[in-house]
Amino acid sequence: MPAITSGRVLVTGANGFAALWTITDLLERGFLVRGTVRSESKATYVRDKLKTYGDKLELVVVEDSGKEGALDDAVEGVDAILHIASPTNLSPTDPDTVIIPAVEGTVNLLKSALKHHNTVKRVVITSSVVALAPLTAPPPAPVIDETYWNDHSVKEVREKGKGAHTKDMYPASKVLAERAAWEFYEREKNKLGGKLGWDLVVLIPPFIFGPSLHDVKSPEELNGPIQYFYFSVVKGAQSGDALTKTGYEYIDVRDFARTQVLSLTKPEAGGERLIVSGHPFVWQQFLDAARQYSDKIPVGEPYDPYKVEFPVRYNSEKSRRILGIEYRPLEETAKDTIEDYKVKGWL
Repeated sequence: MPAITSGRVLVTGANGFAALWTITDLLERGFLVRGTVRSESKATYVRDKLKTYGDKLELVVVEDSGKEGALDDAVEGVDAILHIASPTNLSPTDPDTVIIPAVEGTVNLLKSALKHHNTVKRVVITSSVVALAPLTAPPPAPVIDETYWNDHSVKEVREKGKGAHTKDMYPASKVLAERAAWEFYEREKNKLGGKLGWDLVVLIPPFIFGPSLHDVKSPEELNGPIQYFYFSVVKGAQSGDALTKTGYEYIDVRDFARTQVLSLTKPEAGGERLIVSGHPFVWQQFLDAARQYSDKIPVGEPYDPYKVEFPVRYNSEKSRRILGIEYRPLEETAKDTIEDYKVKGWL
């Protein structure tokens, strides 16, 4: 596909943490944006937040994207689709509560894209590193690239159902939704003799951190990684090895938004899975950085960077090469997030 540098882009889950930053980035670069939300009240907040962009932003209410055809009208007339909306319950007790909406929402969106294959040029789906491998593994830490799939979590859920460990349920939903997307894409492309009209890109981020634009009135309303961040950094929820020795990876939400836009403007991204990981970290690093901007941040504990252990490492070389992305430093993410908390009255 040629580069998509202008036109109308559909963004699903427009009121979400990552989606709202992505929409802002698109609008700043001159794109027209159509966003989906699940209720008019959510649309009202987004319109007010981005009112300076006027009619460049259009919002449509799609109450249940799992219903076939629900997104047909939303997809009509767009040049590209960024599918960011997905269930973010990281601790479900029933795998169906995350797997069914994730798979159905993804497949139904692609069915709508198929109906409008004469206008849609690219579909970008957001997955997660948990679709590649479990977050825990015996040492030495494997270096994971885009060829990996977390078949372990899928096997656990299929064999044990509600009896599976809750830590396998969300990863299984990401694996199954992404596999369903690739299978749909290849099947329909083959039916049309390789001329589907649009191609597929999958972005695979780790934890996404950073300041928020979306509608959250208290820290208790946060969910997923940004909830982890607030309670780990501000409330001192981590201690011992979890604070100073166990390493993870993250991407700043504004960099993640940029990868969404770059995945449209770079022709060579088509047909690729791309790990978009910014930096490795331990929680103590964020405490140390955040304390420069607020004395209310816990001191934490001393840590030795040479003793940090990473259960999993991710090779993001392909995304850096194809997208040309440069990631902002950890200190900037910490500073801007702490300043955001101050504005919100959370510190």
